[in-house]
Amino acid sequence: MMEQLTRSGNEAAALGAKLSRAEVIAAYPITPSTFIVEYLAQYIADGELKAKLINVESEHSAMSACIGASLAGARTFTATSSQGLALMHEMLHWAVGARTPVVMAVGNRALAPPWNLYANHQDSIAQRDTGWIEFYCENNQEVLDTIIQAYKVAEDKRVLLPAMVCLDGFILTHTRERVDVPPQDAVDEYLPPYRPEHFVIDFDRPLTENVIVTPAWYMEYQYQLEVAMRNAREVIREANRDFAKKFNRDWGGLVDSYFMEDAEVAIMAMGTIAGTARVAVREMRKAGHKVGLIKLRAFRPFPIEEIRKLGSQLKVLAVIDRNCVFGSGGASCIEAQSALYSIPNRPKVLGFIAGLGGKDVGVESIKYILNKALKVSETGRVEREVEWVNLVGGE
Repeated sequence: MMEQLTRSGNEAAALGAKLSRAEVIAAYPITPSTFIVEYLAQYIADGELKAKLINVESEHSAMSACIGASLAGARTFTATSSQGLALMHEMLHWAVGARTPVVMAVGNRALAPPWNLYANHQDSIAQRDTGWIEFYCENNQEVLDTIIQAYKVAEDKRVLLPAMVCLDGFILTHTRERVDVPPQDAVDEYLPPYRPEHFVIDFDRPLTENVIVTPAWYMEYQYQLEVAMRNAREVIREANRDFAKKFNRDWGGLVDSYFMEDAEVAIMAMGTIAGTARVAVREMRKAGHKVGLIKLRAFRPFPIEEIRKLGSQLKVLAVIDRNCVFGSGGASCIEAQSALYSIPNRPKVLGFIAGLGGKDVGVESIKYILNKALKVSETGRVEREVEWVNLVGGE
């Protein structure tokens, strides 16, 4: 039976790691994700979680400790944000190359300068090419459930890649919502203990491995990572189907579509903006407009098949990004344009940059974007491919 609690996004992430029976946790504090590890430390102190908590001197060391523990066969967890994630960058590549299924919660926060502690996807988007799986959550329930699903995906032998679960800084990390906590025995049935079939560190059988590879084989290693990321798409779909069957909560796999059955114009968004977009879409529907929402739940691997299928019915796709690939627009807009390029009768794709540094993206902002997209669907003319929304003084 589900236990109904009111919890912040940070505690939902910690509960997800606890229910997943993380065995080694290493982290360095940084706002707004600090509380995640503090909750886990309390669970360990209270005897609610049997795990080793490693206090380290930096985020670089935190990821290094997680990689070593994962290589020894332990289920590992960490949490960070913003500059801390940037400091981890080198070790993010090592976690991927070593094929260690580390799971990490990221409290999305703007990168400095100038200093800003609020929601922004630039920190995790900047790591998009490291080979990590990236999930983005709309609410605290999804945070808890996605931490559990992330282990299921990352530890699958067809994948064996690390995964980050992203939650918007302060909008989720410090906001309390109702969270239904599944019973431990049900989670144990869904997520068995991590028992890797491949080699793990064994002190009874010590040996040395050489991690250097010559030009004759480096590409082959990289290709294996490419195959693993491709495999992750179907494994994420499977993990979500199994989760929905067991816990009656279906998050859609890689994307969650809303009012898309007959939509001619749609919004695409990640994280909490998707929740606001649901309200705007409902109100626009009541006004008689055929609009819908595509919530991008997984950014890596990018859901190419789903975007092509949903995009093929649209006249216009308006993509909102809480990040910027400077000079080119938002990251998910660029990915959507690439995914849709080869399909016949592809929709026009409009990019919108919004909500950077925690700037509010309200229902009226989403309606403004939808009305822009509806106008393009009527006239066929695109005046601006990328627009910054609610910019003081305008562009």
